Amino acid sequence: MSIDARNHDDAEEMGGGSDGDDDSKTRIQRWAGDWMRNPQKAYAVMGVFMGGVLLTTSLFPLYWLFAVAMAPPGQTNIPLIPTEIDLAAFIDVFVQIPFARFMFNSLFYAFSVTAFVLLIGSFAGYAFGRLNFRGKTPLLFSLLVLSFFPPATLFLPLFRAFNQQTPMLGIFMLPAEIYATPGAVVAPLSAFTMPLAIFILTTFYGQIPDGLEDAARVEGTTRIGALFRVIMPLSAPGIATAGILTFITVYTEFFFSFLMTGDSAAEWAPVVNGVLAFQTQYTTRYDLQAAASLIAIVPVAILVVFAQEKIISGLTQGALKE
Repeated sequence: MSIDARNHDDAEEMGGGSDGDDDSKTRIQRWAGDWMRNPQKAYAVMGVFMGGVLLTTSLFPLYWLFAVAMAPPGQTNIPLIPTEIDLAAFIDVFVQIPFARFMFNSLFYAFSVTAFVLLIGSFAGYAFGRLNFRGKTPLLFSLLVLSFFPPATLFLPLFRAFNQQTPMLGIFMLPAEIYATPGAVVAPLSAFTMPLAIFILTTFYGQIPDGLEDAARVEGTTRIGALFRVIMPLSAPGIATAGILTFITVYTEFFFSFLMTGDSAAEWAPVVNGVLAFQTQYTTRYDLQAAASLIAIVPVAILVVFAQEKIISGLTQGALKE
């Protein structure tokens, strides 16, 4: 082939490549122009893309736990798609250890702390939201500071106090040792979750019109009676939000519930100890750990699914000042 022919072929190839590039640029320009004329279409595409990313990153860990639970014991090379569906691991979790008792312990902590925080937080929220007294702003600021205080820094003094090794505040000692009891977990977690509940309830209680409470007071109701009969029923979304957030925080808490209790279910160990119980010095049952983790998620998943509207409405209503 002559040099002129080769040059002619190369020129044709370069021309064909440039035509392809022009077509792709023209296609992109058409998309860009269409999205600029119709911004809603661009927002929809970006929303679908971001939603897919969020669903993938949030649901894939759960799917991977299920895939690990379906794997045979001792298998380390876990396939992305399980070769067979065998739910025996979910049954063995309750057979080999008292996993139901571990879950009961964590649920007991969550319900106890939630009830105590809502009760005390309601009185504090009523005082901050509906009463005027000296030192109100500094007290609210102090609660804000306490909410950012690292809980880990209080572990050593609380541990010594709960074991009757040192007086509380240097003044008195506890009447009994409460380490490895529910009180060793409920007391500190109630203190750590109280500020958020007080802030939420203060916002809601402060939005209730004074006339409704005054009408109840005219009928002979005390302030406490007006709180339980008028203020709290009208602030149901806020109470539900504070309660749900407190419940989830306590149920999923690891630090204090793990260190302030023993290792066995009879010593009020939380559900995390139940998951770790399948790991011994020589063997680790990853399939049972994955199954136990999925079972432990069920109470929180049910609560979030049925109460997500309350959480959203409570947070949005609390942000509006009427």
